[in-house]
Amino acid sequence: MNPARRDFLTGLSQVAPVVVAYIPIGLLWGTLAAAKGLSALEALMMSVIVFAGSAQFVAVDMWQDPVPVLLLTFTALIINVRHVLMSASLSRHVEAIPRAWHPLVAYFLVDESWALAERRVLETPLTLAYYLGITVPLAATWWISTGVGAMLGRALGDPSALGLDFAFSAMFIAILMGFWKGPSTAGVLAASGAVAAGTHLAFDGPWYIVAGGLAGAVYAFVTWRREEAA
Repeated sequence: MNPARRDFLTGLSQVAPVVVAYIPIGLLWGTLAAAKGLSALEALMMSVIVFAGSAQFVAVDMWQDPVPVLLLTFTALIINVRHVLMSASLSRHVEAIPRAWHPLVAYFLVDESWALAERRVLETPLTLAYYLGITVPLAATWWISTGVGAMLGRALGDPSALGLDFAFSAMFIAILMGFWKGPSTAGVLAASGAVAAGTHLAFDGPWYIVAGGLAGAVYAFVTWRREEAA
């Protein structure tokens, strides 16, 4: 089999469970967007242009008339600061991907594609075909499911009663477990979780996302330095 085709199909098979989880999450967001007055086209365009689930959920939660444009922009920026860390991490592994494709790589970079790509490089170099195999299905599923959710609107009923909101948490827990390496991983998760929870209780807004990410990164760095010094 052609290596590019093989890598693409490998990506498809590995991302399939996440794609399934994306469907209820996308439907949930589309339903919430419709409840705030967004049309199906507006919801779809936000998903295509922004393509950042957590930022979109926060934006819909803050949506009102008139729309607080500056506040929404600033909040989305704070939430997506983690993309700087993910981009820095992934940039070490894109040598095999032509530079002309790097803008597309950046556009498709979300938490799930980053996690799968990082797991991939533990075994073999990252290729464009594999990256497209994991990212294109994610993007297409998100676009379609959010658009359908917005079209159906209230016909789906109360999202919380359907348990769709739990799919978000379950998906990330499953992805995190793929990085499990014993006590060191537990320490990173504990530090990140504790700081995020404390920040969320102490401050309003999405600051807990940034604080949790930075705490996990600092813990991992300190642990790595200790292991290097030992």
